[in-house]
Amino acid sequence: MTIASINPQFLISMPSGGEWGIILLVVIVLFGGKKIPELARGIGKGIREFNDAKDGVKSDIEAGINNKEVEKK
Repeated sequence: MTIASINPQFLISMPSGGEWGIILLVVIVLFGGKKIPELARGIGKGIREFNDAKDGVKSDIEAGINNKEVEKK
């Protein structure tokens, strides 16, 4: 069996239960217990800003479509 014959789906998959535990342990060791809430806050703020920007772009596109429909009439 060569590397080329391995199905790519086996190489890219979501971590299972044990792997999540190892990831969690590594995060705790690297950042410490006090830094994790700050890290989570930062991630939440980033997600919120991304969603706000996404909604802004969506509303701009919808406004442009509505303006073109009004101009056609």
